[in-house]
Amino acid sequence: MTDTDYAPDAVVRFDTKTVVLLRDGLAPWQELNVTAFLMSAIATSEPGLVGEPYRDADGTEYLPMLRQPVLVLAASGEVLASARERALGRGIPLAIYTRELFSTGHDAANRAAVAAVGGAELDLVGIGMRGPRNAVDRVVKGARMHE
Repeated sequence: MTDTDYAPDAVVRFDTKTVVLLRDGLAPWQELNVTAFLMSAIATSEPGLVGEPYRDADGTEYLPMLRQPVLVLAASGEVLASARERALGRGIPLAIYTRELFSTGHDAANRAAVAAVGGAELDLVGIGMRGPRNAVDRVVKGARMHE
């Protein structure tokens, strides 16, 4: 399906849902940083998630964005850990961000920090996912809309 399949004023209900779940108590800069990194993982996880470039009336072209909305939710560390387990149990691919990544400086160091900790012990501050609507709704049970 292409973007031209949608009427500009049509309400589109997607079969999938994209969610970023953030841990309560993060500083605003941390929330933004985690969200950006998690969305980069989702946007690159599958062909066709990103739409066409944008163009203004003057013909200036802008970068394309995801084709569907992203929900940003918040929850406690316990809810994040439970959501991780539920997502894995349902086969929903995850992007994760742990507290340790705030102090690393590059991709290799990020991966090493995650690799040093067992999954159940990860100090999660954010997870991102895209999957079937109903399954994602069950995975993020207990979370609330980010304010």
